[in-house]
Amino acid sequence: MLLTEAELKRVANASRGHRAASIVLKEEMAAATARSSFDVFLSHSFKDAEIVLGVKRIFEELGFTAYVDWIEDSQLDRTKVSSATAELLRTRMRQSKTLIYVHSNNSPGSRWMPWELGFFDGFRTAVAVLPVAKNSSETFSGQEFLGLYPYIDGTGPAFLFMNRGTAPRSRIGSVSSTANLTFAKSWLKEFTATK
Repeated sequence: MLLTEAELKRVANASRGHRAASIVLKEEMAAATARSSFDVFLSHSFKDAEIVLGVKRIFEELGFTAYVDWIEDSQLDRTKVSSATAELLRTRMRQSKTLIYVHSNNSPGSRWMPWELGFFDGFRTAVAVLPVAKNSSETFSGQEFLGLYPYIDGTGPAFLFMNRGTAPRSRIGSVSSTANLTFAKSWLKEFTATK
């Protein structure tokens, strides 16, 4: 079962409570300035900002650190392709253990996502696709090159699983229990070691 836009938006909104989005963003940026390494680099379309914030929250609840460019490096202009932006993104990808490609209906229009995927795959290869569906009855087909990578699905945002072709699904973790944080960290270690 794929995660849906509505589920991820609920997670994003629940995480900020009654605080304004601008206040939450300032808090995120202040916390991010001290980080020099990340468990997860979230490759995404900027048009999916609210969805990506929900994905970030889910991974953080599993005990991972997640890089999102417009939070950690708010000075970047994602609408323009430049060598300075590319170099900063390369640095951030080198600082990350894995790349999660957040695939939505907006992904095919992104200038940066295919480039990030190609760079990271050539550099570290610990890549997975997280397809985001409009509704829960959708299945994942994506662009043909995405079939090269395992993908993440779940029974809602609380339980995540990794799918690798015909191999059995492996559980990433559950945000419902702190005991699962150790499991999620061991999943990341195993996933990055096999790549």
